[in-house]
Amino acid sequence: MKRVVITGLGAVTPVGNNVATMWDNAKKGVCGIAEITAFDTTDFKVKLAAEAKDFDATTVLTKQEVRKLDRFVQFALVAAREAYDDSALEGNVDKTRMGVSVSSGIGGLYTIEETANKLVAAGPNRISPHFIPKVLTNLAAGNVAIHLGAKGQCHTVVTACAAGTDAIGTAFHHIQAGRADVMITGGAEASITPLGIAGFSIIRAVSEATDKTRASMPFDAERNGFVMGEGAGILVLESLEHAQARGAKIYGEVVGYGATCDAFHVTAPAEDGEGAVRAMTMALADAEISADAIDYINAHGTSTPLNDKTETLAVKAAFGEHARELVMSSTKGMTGHMLGAAGAVEAILTVKSLEDGFVLPTLNHQVADEACDLDIVPNVGRSEELRYAMSNSLGFGGHNASVIFKKWEASDF
Repeated sequence: MKRVVITGLGAVTPVGNNVATMWDNAKKGVCGIAEITAFDTTDFKVKLAAEAKDFDATTVLTKQEVRKLDRFVQFALVAAREAYDDSALEGNVDKTRMGVSVSSGIGGLYTIEETANKLVAAGPNRISPHFIPKVLTNLAAGNVAIHLGAKGQCHTVVTACAAGTDAIGTAFHHIQAGRADVMITGGAEASITPLGIAGFSIIRAVSEATDKTRASMPFDAERNGFVMGEGAGILVLESLEHAQARGAKIYGEVVGYGATCDAFHVTAPAEDGEGAVRAMTMALADAEISADAIDYINAHGTSTPLNDKTETLAVKAAFGEHARELVMSSTKGMTGHMLGAAGAVEAILTVKSLEDGFVLPTLNHQVADEACDLDIVPNVGRSEELRYAMSNSLGFGGHNASVIFKKWEASDF
């Protein structure tokens, strides 16, 4: 089995439209949540979201290309271009051996709403011929492949909020098995729309708070729902031998991946966290390391009553006594919940944590919850010696995914 390393990173997020800005703001504990500007919220109970601010797709795309692409695809392309350029792959890769694994939970919701309104107002002959190519969930991956000329396997895993992590795990195993030298992987989402907000609101999944410091507050006893986020995270994964041969910069190594299903409920996690436990232990087995090797977990930590309690329970079950020794934080207090992009952005933040030896904080934590009693790094990040870190994602449909990264050291060659 081939070793798999990370050689490029790209991001569009509520706390920065590139990796350097995102990481700098995340270390400072900047909150990307604010009043929604995408549409008029007068009739909505939900007023806050974590939008990608000052996003300009024309930094990478022409105005004509932008008109033909839904916002989630624009996010994916901008992040993919950053990651690809960061990796310095151009001219150094056989593109028939370069694939794409980019996911989304919902796809082109902006375009679906816009087109449905036009259909009602003007009739079926007035909708855009670009409608179908703009909304299909796989066309973030498809457009990334076209944009970068990637001719290997191109696919999209759609597993709700676990999608970004599943995309990375799938890409990791694809390279590990020798089916590709390079994979462009991650997730993209753009669901801060009237229908997206209303849909999650009606099932009481999102917070109706008007104070951004009491909206997304993972593991806080007063948590009352997640805050919608948007953006994209893209990583370039590469076999170690391919990266070595071209003298690539290496950010870290992917060493383990596990994915399971609760087979329990459409929206609620299994109360004992059994599926999440199996995903974490599967990832540990895949990495061939013991539970006590994990120094840090970037938790799914959505700020919903059920998730945070259940995830804490699952970590205790998976790690035993070591759960009290490792550190675990949720970065959704900064970025909101980016749905299908969440796992990808959180993977980048986890890799940067390993590289810098810094654990990001769980923002907005004021009231302790006895059911969430692990070291969640409340409010202020801290320097820590880190070697292995895990990132968890749990999604509607009972999807659970965990991926493990290892700090890169020169001796690892």
